[in-house]
Amino acid sequence: MLKAINYPLRIVVCDDSSALKLALNRVYPKARVQLCYNHYFENLRQYLSIRTDDHFRPFFYKLKEAFSTKHHPLKREAKLSAINYKYGRKDETLLKVMADIERRKDELFAYKEFNSCPSTNNIIESYNSHLNGRLKTIKGFQSYHSAERWLNAWLIRRRTKVFTDCDTPFKHLNGQCSLSQTLKKDQPWPLILGIKSPKNAPISER
Repeated sequence: MLKAINYPLRIVVCDDSSALKLALNRVYPKARVQLCYNHYFENLRQYLSIRTDDHFRPFFYKLKEAFSTKHHPLKREAKLSAINYKYGRKDETLLKVMADIERRKDELFAYKEFNSCPSTNNIIESYNSHLNGRLKTIKGFQSYHSAERWLNAWLIRRRTKVFTDCDTPFKHLNGQCSLSQTLKKDQPWPLILGIKSPKNAPISER
């Protein structure tokens, strides 16, 4: 469907799904893949039994710090090299982990090449979780049309509801809504919402 509307897809943030990668390669062969950091580290956490065994925890936490999105690529490379020297050469299991990171660098750090690209898909998964929670309270819909109207209303509500409980590092978003963050600066507040306000007024005043 994205291809049908000529959507200029450049990168996809996802978990380690071979089926998705195959589909992406077929439909958008030039698009990049960014592996979700949370999924990657959760798999690593299970592989190293971090929750039940503290043997590999120092390595694991050093690795998480090296993956920080704040690091310049050169600084990240230096940190990974130091971790490999300290841990990889002493343990075959950790050497395999470092080799996997080296092999998958293009997918682990692709986000650095795109402005404002996230390194995880947590936000959309949280969104889906909230939607599933709401749908559980509904017995069903009378028709496809009624389901479509409900979903449209829910999406508009979600897009225009102001944030109130954002914590660091998203605290600055409190009092704003998701739609206000995605509208182009020269675009007026959508008339379909039935809200008229000064063009640059804070969302809480609209």
